[in-house]
Amino acid sequence: MQHDGYTVRDIQFWKIVIGLGSASIFIFAAMYSMQPLLPLFTKEFGISVSYASTAMSMTTIGLIVGLIVLGFFSDRNGRNVYIYLSLIGSVIPFLIIANTDSFLLIVILRFVQGFALAGVPAAALAYISEEIHKQFTSVATALYISSNGLGGMIGRFMTGFIAEQASWQMSLYILSIFGTVLVIILLLTLPKSRNFVQSDTTFAKDIKGIVFHIKNPALLIVFGLGIVLQLSFTGVWTYLPFHLIDPPYSLSLETISYLYLAYGFGVVGAPLAGWVSGKFGLRNVRLAGVVLLVIGIGMTAISSLTMIIIGLCVICLGFFTAHSLTAASVSKEATHHKGSAASLYLVSYYIGVAMGSTLLSPLYETIGWVGLIACTAVLPIVYVGMIRYRANSG
Repeated sequence: MQHDGYTVRDIQFWKIVIGLGSASIFIFAAMYSMQPLLPLFTKEFGISVSYASTAMSMTTIGLIVGLIVLGFFSDRNGRNVYIYLSLIGSVIPFLIIANTDSFLLIVILRFVQGFALAGVPAAALAYISEEIHKQFTSVATALYISSNGLGGMIGRFMTGFIAEQASWQMSLYILSIFGTVLVIILLLTLPKSRNFVQSDTTFAKDIKGIVFHIKNPALLIVFGLGIVLQLSFTGVWTYLPFHLIDPPYSLSLETISYLYLAYGFGVVGAPLAGWVSGKFGLRNVRLAGVVLLVIGIGMTAISSLTMIIIGLCVICLGFFTAHSLTAASVSKEATHHKGSAASLYLVSYYIGVAMGSTLLSPLYETIGWVGLIACTAVLPIVYVGMIRYRANSG
């Protein structure tokens, strides 16, 4: 039976927000858990930086495939089941990875894990829009999205810290325990869907909706910006441990893990950007976010560790400002099939993650940190310059 949706006065509202937020924290912690461990993998398995980075990029590729496939089935089979299966399917690969001596198997399992991870983001926002009263949907969505950045920060920090104190395998076991407990809690507390209506749209019509957006130049620009922003952001954070673990810094993995706390500026920056954009305009604040991102990247090229730390904080503030407003602009530019437009932005966003994780490795291995920084700083400038030139000439 249909209902108007839960409000902030209902206990079910908070069960949904806290439950999905916790699931999101685990999903993004699992996704980025390998990032600080890459230098360990190069030594333990005797592999190159490029090969080690596939532990990140293959997860992202699996996530992209999962977003498309699981999003389609979620519209037909309901939301709750895919949230539960996503968490279970994310825990099992960790247990196998922690007990293997084959890096190839780790890469394969990370792809499988990435596919499973997609179940939560593919179903969560639709679940919120269906079960939460429209007056409070934006509040629930903002709380859910803020947990994404928090999960990424926790995953990176925790695995790096525990790997230094005990072992990288132990960090994966702890994540597995968290995921298992979370599944049990959600099975007992997450309200069942009451407003879900099974979609009878064919897969062919879904594809038509996607093609419709791909033909929209304004949306293509937004999707491209999502790729560029994430490529630069992920590129810096993926190769940062390699840079700081070597001389002249020679930092331990535990010390490097503390740098991921800079993500806190992003967790604050995203909601703040939404408020500021209401006063100064979305495009102006988004441009300011891109400028901050570039300035922060440039600061990490300075040899001073203090300047690198400040630069990382500026990077997170700038990136999450630009990213949150870029995502918000998707619904403004899409006149039809807004759901598939949002999915396409997510896909483009994670394409940027995959590219930043692996495609930049030859650049880092041949030119080093300064070359990587130059590339990741120049790309957003060039892309935004092209956007503004197109707008002025049009």
